[in-house]
Amino acid sequence: MRSRGRRPPRSLPRIWVSASVLLGLTLACSDSPTDPGSGLTVNITSGPTSGRQGDLVTFTAEVRDTGGSIVPGADVSWSVEPAGAGFIDSDGSFVGYAPGTATIVATASGARDEVSIAITARDLNGSLSVVGIGPVEDRFTSDLWLYGAFAYTGTWGTRQVGIEANRGDRLYAWDISNPSAPVVTDSVEVSAGTVNDVKIRSDGTLAVLTREGSFPNGITLLDTADPLHPVAISQFTERLEPGVHNAWIEGDFVYVVSDGTNPDAGSGLNVVDVSDPANPSLVASFFGGTPGFPLDFLHDVYVRDGLAFLSHWDVGLVILDVGDGVAGGSPSSPVEVSRIQTAGGQVHNAWYWPATGYVFVGEEDFNTPGIMHVVDASDLANPREVATYRVDGSTPHNFWVDEERGILLVGWYTKGLHAIDVSGELLGQLELQGREIASLEYNGSGQCSSGVGTCTWAPQLHDGLVWVSDLNSGLWVLELEAGSGG
Repeated sequence: MRSRGRRPPRSLPRIWVSASVLLGLTLACSDSPTDPGSGLTVNITSGPTSGRQGDLVTFTAEVRDTGGSIVPGADVSWSVEPAGAGFIDSDGSFVGYAPGTATIVATASGARDEVSIAITARDLNGSLSVVGIGPVEDRFTSDLWLYGAFAYTGTWGTRQVGIEANRGDRLYAWDISNPSAPVVTDSVEVSAGTVNDVKIRSDGTLAVLTREGSFPNGITLLDTADPLHPVAISQFTERLEPGVHNAWIEGDFVYVVSDGTNPDAGSGLNVVDVSDPANPSLVASFFGGTPGFPLDFLHDVYVRDGLAFLSHWDVGLVILDVGDGVAGGSPSSPVEVSRIQTAGGQVHNAWYWPATGYVFVGEEDFNTPGIMHVVDASDLANPREVATYRVDGSTPHNFWVDEERGILLVGWYTKGLHAIDVSGELLGQLELQGREIASLEYNGSGQCSSGVGTCTWAPQLHDGLVWVSDLNSGLWVLELEAGSGG
């Protein structure tokens, strides 16, 4: 969670990779519309006559000369009438926004053809409800991570409680065996102003917390043999002195985000070997921005399938090979694969969904406010922004994807938790496509850092429930019913 100035974004063309034709039908077109000046004729030759809100379909067209021969490579421009009825890309890929009838228009050198498509409502009809709450009233709550029957949450900033100014200097351990009433069982206190991030390794035997805003900054490794009473094994500070904002633990490595834009002092990504947790060692570093440029700092890292996705603020989303093999990288020798500056900049976090190739990217802008961006990284060397999602009045924070059901769970600060249908191929403005399954301000209207109301930091799907860390109030447990229409 940071609020900084922003660099004017470089504009990005909205491009869509080749999409399959859905509901492909031959359409009856108007009688060979011809431009008298060019003598060319354009005809829409295929596409559906009906479709559901947000489902991507494709239209095709051909251009013929005065002799009736197809003109190879002729440029066809696509548009939708009325403009708010949907979005159509340069290759004829279309998504409907408003239920009703839309007109698809193809033009070429003054010639025009059009067809109609009936758009039906998506009608997801889902709901979110509260199962339980584990209150934290003495400190602000930051990130969370769950494993089995236990969870860890971090703490953030300074919270005034009476005459006490309580720093974010600890991790709380929770017994979550009863979701209706999670219970704090222990805490680990460290020297920090913020324990911004906590992660548990996939085997449940090792955890890491980050330390920021004090001395020494760095990470602390935790033994989880007794998970309800974790014990500090070691701390690591080399190149992490500027402060650690976020981290990711994957196998024998912790990928650590160090604050600032001075790589000589350790800013950027630092990879720490924790195969011997008592004696961690630095094996690699990477900084993807311009040293000293204030908006080029690294904010977050997400690692999956040998790829590291760096949320590098106004630099954009940077993809590294750390073992995938696409560019010959490894944890000890990361290699950049590609990068993309999403529209708006201020790249805060990312979630990669390998089965689809999509990367969901957060824009933490408190002024505009920010939106969620969808990047198609199915071609890792050429990532492309294809869709967005906006919630008026607030900016997104952290994400989790229920990949089995195709549902994106987004913590949206004062707007609570949002569950979004991200099934199928994604294109255009998703909030106009009836894709929101449900949303919930579970603690009423609030203001972040006020101690009052909803301020959703991070969700995690665990054992069929959605667990949410809330900055103001602690650990919430929610149940999502996806509805019959999804």
